[in-house]
Amino acid sequence: MVGMISAMKKKKHDIPEDVLHIFEGILQKHRDELGPYLIGITCFQPEWDDEFCQAMDKHLTREQRFRLYETQGGCNGAGADKERKAFATEYAHLALDERMALFAKTFGRWKPVLNDDNTLTLTFKCTHGYYKRAIEGTYTTPPPNVESYFERCAGGRLYELQKALGIKLRIKSVDVSPLSENVENPVVFTFEIA
Repeated sequence: MVGMISAMKKKKHDIPEDVLHIFEGILQKHRDELGPYLIGITCFQPEWDDEFCQAMDKHLTREQRFRLYETQGGCNGAGADKERKAFATEYAHLALDERMALFAKTFGRWKPVLNDDNTLTLTFKCTHGYYKRAIEGTYTTPPPNVESYFERCAGGRLYELQKALGIKLRIKSVDVSPLSENVENPVVFTFEIA
């Protein structure tokens, strides 16, 4: 949360002071219960996490959220940066579609698809946070901020892809299907290649 608020304060995001105070108020309200989570946004504290996401939905445009999540996405830097950078260096000579196929095989992850319009799409399911709570039945119906939850997740996937593929990306869209209809791959992220 602190990292997100710091990002919001940067002029390039153009977040008005009165809106910024709303997010600082949420931080202050939950400061005592956040403890070690103050270093960034995490998926493991549903009450304040949902409140923060709902405030982002209400007070920020989708474009503002996308730009913020590009630097403050969920699971950024989750421990494999050295391997991703080494992968990017070793396979920089390959065409992007070849690197993406190798990425999926090497990291045992999902495979992004290169589109004709200079975008990548990624069909995805999160294995923790909202998705896990929905599967466990903690959420019987999606919370009102389910789309922005996955917008944050898109930022994490963007981070991982940029590091491993050695390219610059921007979030273009996040399309979420109801989990009751598509529990295996409920989200499609589209990234523009910058």
